[in-house]
Amino acid sequence: MARPVKHSLTLSGHRTSVSLEAEFWRAFREIARIEGRALNALAAEIDAAREPGTGLASAIRLHVLAWYRDRAEPPAA
Repeated sequence: MARPVKHSLTLSGHRTSVSLEAEFWRAFREIARIEGRALNALAAEIDAAREPGTGLASAIRLHVLAWYRDRAEPPAA
């Protein structure tokens, strides 16, 4: 598995660093592009909605997972 890569994001005017695996960064950027949103805006929305005690990187990973799961084909019965 790839090691996390650190990138800076701006949330509510403040810079923060987030470490995600390259695959998650690609998926996160793809989601923002498909939705026509800035990456920082999407990150700020995820940040505002995350549960207390959940790190931003984990919240982004969970958002990416949920986004793709919502679009996946339902399993065959």
